[in-house]
Amino acid sequence: MRDDWFDVEGLLGEEERALRDRVRTWCEDEVLGVIGDIWEAGEFPVDLFRGMADLGIVGGTIEGHGCPGLSPLAAGVVSAELARCDGSLVTFYGVQSSLAMRSIAYLGSTEQRDRWLPAMARLERLGCFALTEPDHGSDIVSMATTARRDGDHWVLDGAKRWIGNGTVADVAVVWAREDDGEVGGFVVDVDRAERGPDGGVAGWSAERITGKVGNRAVWQGHITLDGVRIPAEDRLVDARTFADTSRVLTASRAGVAWEALGHAEAAYDLAAAYATDREQFGEPIGSFQLVQNRLAGMLAELTSLRLLCVRLAQLDEVDLPTAALAKMQAARVARSLLADARSLLGGNGILLDHHVVRHHADIEAVFTYEGTDDVQSLIVGRGITGISAFT
Repeated sequence: MRDDWFDVEGLLGEEERALRDRVRTWCEDEVLGVIGDIWEAGEFPVDLFRGMADLGIVGGTIEGHGCPGLSPLAAGVVSAELARCDGSLVTFYGVQSSLAMRSIAYLGSTEQRDRWLPAMARLERLGCFALTEPDHGSDIVSMATTARRDGDHWVLDGAKRWIGNGTVADVAVVWAREDDGEVGGFVVDVDRAERGPDGGVAGWSAERITGKVGNRAVWQGHITLDGVRIPAEDRLVDARTFADTSRVLTASRAGVAWEALGHAEAAYDLAAAYATDREQFGEPIGSFQLVQNRLAGMLAELTSLRLLCVRLAQLDEVDLPTAALAKMQAARVARSLLADARSLLGGNGILLDHHVVRHHADIEAVFTYEGTDDVQSLIVGRGITGISAFT
């Protein structure tokens, strides 16, 4: 069934196509057949997800230090392909590569990059990015977590929430405000932080957030820091202001646009296949005018989203408003397509066997994380008018 009417495939080089096919084969062989049961049970299949290490994709565009140094286009294709399989899978990957590892790559010294990135690229050590707080999500510039220098250590106090991989991380990038108001990135390494009587990191508590109805196959944590002590040299050397944090988030937002594209591709593929196979009133439902109209609209939206993401990857530099516009539009389109797909499948649309409902639930996380739709629109609005509607 032809779905690439504008030959977006032709905009990919041999490297990108080969990488996409390798990731797709792994997803279909290793993940797709089991992810529905895992998702329903709310399990976190860390060992299954570690299989990505053999694909040579972990670390994305980061060069050196054991990372693959993918082009922005190749990295986007990887994120889309993982999301096309499962939202939890790509969220796990994004936290590891786009947030935790990128923070170290962008803001760490050469020694810090050499210390942490190679093992993280092999998924021998898992990372998390601890920025969001219980009372500070969209207004994270008001973060309350603190860091104070105490001799040869930094001492961290506060709380973080919705931290992907937070309950399993070996390397946690924690953002905190110092006494002078500077925002710093501090790496809590379980092998280097001060230990408590139980052998764990003293003062560190990570509780799994339960009750989620999306991204159920990956866990988010509520983290409490009560006097966590780390070596002074584990502060990221180039993390000095929130603008440095924003560098990481801007790049990550662009990656989330590709994630949304993957969910949108799943929506269209599943809906088009179902319309061909499902019969009612003695005919495939794809023969009905209302269904054809719906599929035509879905294909048009998917095509525009593919072109947006490819162009995003081609830009020499992606600034914050551009990344926000891409993430905002991609999440909106994917959310709409999944609602259409779920509806088109009727009762079968709420069964995990047909996959749509899993993507339908998971897209709500994409619509929210890396900045809500409202926040993205205000960033874009500021870029249009030059006037900020928020602090």
